[in-house]
Amino acid sequence: MRKFHYTKLRIALGLLFLLVFGGILGYRILSGYSWIDAIYMTVITITTVGFGELNPPNAIEKIFTTVLIISSIVIVSYAITVITEYIISNTSIRNLKNKRMQEKIDKLENHVIVCGYGRNGLEAVEKLQSYKKNFVIIDIDEDMIDHETESDYLFIAGNANDDEILLKAGIERATTLICAMPDDADNLFTVLTGRQLNKGLLIISRAAEEPSVRKLKLAGADNVVLPDKIGGDHMASLVVMPDLVEFLNNLSVSGRDTVNVQQIPYENVCPHHETRTIKEIDLRHRTGCSIIGYKTPEGGYIVNPEADTILKEGSKIIVIGRPDQIQKLQSEFGI
Repeated sequence: MRKFHYTKLRIALGLLFLLVFGGILGYRILSGYSWIDAIYMTVITITTVGFGELNPPNAIEKIFTTVLIISSIVIVSYAITVITEYIISNTSIRNLKNKRMQEKIDKLENHVIVCGYGRNGLEAVEKLQSYKKNFVIIDIDEDMIDHETESDYLFIAGNANDDEILLKAGIERATTLICAMPDDADNLFTVLTGRQLNKGLLIISRAAEEPSVRKLKLAGADNVVLPDKIGGDHMASLVVMPDLVEFLNNLSVSGRDTVNVQQIPYENVCPHHETRTIKEIDLRHRTGCSIIGYKTPEGGYIVNPEADTILKEGSKIIVIGRPDQIQKLQSEFGI
């Protein structure tokens, strides 16, 4: 429907151009007017303002002017109708899309809200999409959102600092807020607002400057990421230990057939909440994967944990393996 209205608009504008161009050329040739006088005569004829002719017209000029007036009445009326229809239809289509999108957002629970759809926001969204996580994107650029709404992503146009916008995104039902806007001040205010609206929210924020890290954490951010620092550190690591870095780069934590690293919650390895050790779950023999890390319920990490490490409720184990071993692991433990 939108393409149909756009095609009609192009036709209407094309007819208007031909009308004006034909009138100017006609008065230039038939009456010998200068270009300025020809433009003037064309405009006053098409708009029917009632001004007099520059020179008394002859019979041919009268016929041409009559045809031009009749044509202008038809074409201008058609153009006004099409332009009005195009504006109204665009507004109606946008309102309908926004209404349908809001209905989908209102049904979401335990989703992620991504504020800012720039380079960092786009990367975050692609990762969430690969893990089939529900998410809502908030961005202030309405033109970008209109362009991107052809995808299945859920967008809200507005300032993420605004309580109303975050509430429309379902922040009270969300589990995570990602602040990926380029300006630290915007991220800071969004973190403050998000923490106020949902005390249990996991908040991850981007920071451009080192001094902003402390402020964002004081405002309520659980994690703060410095993209420039990470990039510089990565490049330096490629200089001092290139083979190790390339090996780590080849490890994938997302994707359909290329996952090498996986985390397993306590509930998946101890579904009946029984007391078990790493040795007792026999993960290596059952799946071929190796346990490389253990996250305690308090949030601490143990690298290469001992076999007699007792798994506690609220903990997680981190494993590594080939993609086929990871798939077997996911099937074995219902991940």
